[in-house]
Amino acid sequence: MTDLQLSFSAHFHKMQCRILFDEPMKEHCSFRIGGNAEILVIPENEKTLSEIIKYVSERNISFHILGNGSNVLIADEGLKGITVKLMGGLTELIYLGDGIISCGAGVSLTRLCNFALEHSLSGLEFAYGIPGTVGGAVYMNAGAYGGEIKNVLMSVRSIDRIKGIPEEVTADKIQLSYRNTSFMTNGRIITCAYFRLKKGNCDEIKAKMDELMAKRKNSQPLQYPSAGSTFKRPPEGYAAAHIDECGLKGRCVGDACVSEKHAGFVINTGNATFNDVITLMDIIKNEVMTKHGVLLEPEVEILKD
Repeated sequence: MTDLQLSFSAHFHKMQCRILFDEPMKEHCSFRIGGNAEILVIPENEKTLSEIIKYVSERNISFHILGNGSNVLIADEGLKGITVKLMGGLTELIYLGDGIISCGAGVSLTRLCNFALEHSLSGLEFAYGIPGTVGGAVYMNAGAYGGEIKNVLMSVRSIDRIKGIPEEVTADKIQLSYRNTSFMTNGRIITCAYFRLKKGNCDEIKAKMDELMAKRKNSQPLQYPSAGSTFKRPPEGYAAAHIDECGLKGRCVGDACVSEKHAGFVINTGNATFNDVITLMDIIKNEVMTKHGVLLEPEVEILKD
């Protein structure tokens, strides 16, 4: 064991969290790519997460955070220091009445959507089938089929990365735009979100959820590991359309390929490496810029030391 692993284990072994050493990160992300994390920890509650943040800050330790790993590309060299995974912890999910749901950051979007359905609450149908956690969805203002998290978000509870102090702010105090929020720059870690939904008809909500799930299955390469949409929607047109028009469907670097089914997805067809994906992303960006004059920005988060 490393000195850090020994120290962390001694400090947190009695706290409410799961600790894993030298854990293969490809087992914790939808791309199925990535080396080992020196320490992977899954805190069960906000208090434990706050203690981890203080521990990291006081010792100036390398630190990474992810939800369910559904929108990340992790380096083959792995991640030094401490990696916190929210999925599996922070799972409180409560209906508070009047259409308001309190949801821990580690809850999956699918579970949240089904919970809303159980209470005949409408507004989250668009999110059904989006992989990942509620924390990750709020962090990047996830959206699909004309809906966005910002449209149903009421407030967010988060902690700072220095002292682990919690704070709750209303949605109108948060910068929320297309695939972007103030959490992407302020460094705060989301622990809980509150959603305001509308009462609806259970059968109609279920039908809409099923309709959108069918669209995903018909249009997206869900049978392959990926991180979802590789690039954000540019100001002009759509990323997938630009990539397709450049003749890049099926283009591969190693086992990283542009999906034949949906050009917006880079998929792992076998044993793709971090460098395979990065190289292919650069090829895509250069081709689209050269032929269409459009700069594509990655939507996938890159995790490396």
